[in-house]
Amino acid sequence: MHSPTVQSPQRTNIAWIIIVASGVVAGLHIWKLSPALGIIRGELGFSLFFSGVLLGVVQIAGMAGGLAVSLLSEVISQRRTFIAGLLLVAIGSALGAFSPNAIALLATRIIEGAGVIMATVMGPGLVRLHAPLKTMNMAVGWWAAYMGLATFIGVFSTAVALQHLPWHFWWAVLACISLIPIPLILKFVAADSPSGSSAVRMAASRIAMTARSARVWVSGLIFGCYTVQWMAVVGFLPTIFSEFGLSAVAGGLASAVVGGLNAVGAIISGALLHRGLNGRTLLLIGFGMMALTSVLTFAVDYPADLLWVQMLCVGMFSLGGAAIPTTVTRIVVDLAPPGGSAPAAMGLAQQIFNIGNFTGPMLLAAMASWTGGWNSTWWLTVLFAALGSLLTLQLSRKNSPFASSP
Repeated sequence: MHSPTVQSPQRTNIAWIIIVASGVVAGLHIWKLSPALGIIRGELGFSLFFSGVLLGVVQIAGMAGGLAVSLLSEVISQRRTFIAGLLLVAIGSALGAFSPNAIALLATRIIEGAGVIMATVMGPGLVRLHAPLKTMNMAVGWWAAYMGLATFIGVFSTAVALQHLPWHFWWAVLACISLIPIPLILKFVAADSPSGSSAVRMAASRIAMTARSARVWVSGLIFGCYTVQWMAVVGFLPTIFSEFGLSAVAGGLASAVVGGLNAVGAIISGALLHRGLNGRTLLLIGFGMMALTSVLTFAVDYPADLLWVQMLCVGMFSLGGAAIPTTVTRIVVDLAPPGGSAPAAMGLAQQIFNIGNFTGPMLLAAMASWTGGWNSTWWLTVLFAALGSLLTLQLSRKNSPFASSP
């Protein structure tokens, strides 16, 4: 059986660092919208619910395309698929710069989403393929931090940039930035061997076998229980903070710090896995912290002089929750059944991850609109935290993948 990773590329730290940095660049296109929503809503005119659709629609390609991307990588190689993803986000952002209305912008967000899913499905496998074995867990932790880093950089830079630039121009700037990693990937990330078009049937068979694995589905659902909360809360933070009277820059900075704390949490979680902490414990701690801190964030009516307490709580929500993507990213590729495909396992998990990303903002916006405010939104986060904890316990009952995660 010919595998796309039969050749053993040289393992170097510079290779996995470039891969992680490229993932951050792709992630910027998810988070550039959040601090720009107020300006774009004023210019193009759409509802709060449509804002949730715009925030989530970038994930729509990932909802259906994770397994398709893994098949593409089997045929043309993981590295080429990764590069193609960066090209797509650049094209989508460039087209978005010329969007005349909300529907056109929505369409370009879908193109960006296709690029993001291509990069993010390939990223973990490429990191595992190129990171030195002694730094593998640390490298995986940094990959799990890419979304938090993208949130911090994307939200804050956009909030600052839009004080001086039209949003259309900023979209064009980010399109150009997306092209910068490509020559670095070609130079420092070794090519992996594709199966080739003649092996499509064999690759499809491996993917189908992986898709029949209940354990891969459960790990993906755990992933989704995290992201449905995190994307919803962090995606609307600039809007929430603006309603509390913060300026666009102050709200953007506060939201960026919350996203950055997620990256810090992912790096810490990777280090804890490296030191041998059981992955099940990390997942349960992550879901427990998300439930507790979301209640403290939204269920309490804070006076203006205690707004910093609410910010601290939502920061801990992001920091603690980071244990979940770090752990799932580390174990999911090991859950592929014999004769299955590790990229397909990650692709399936990413599909469910992106369903959460897509539905989370809409669910939160719908709940806030229905109840007349953000105070009741903790119902959503606690529900999914409880579900994620139950799925974690189910995954660890028999042939637990967590025993081999360190």
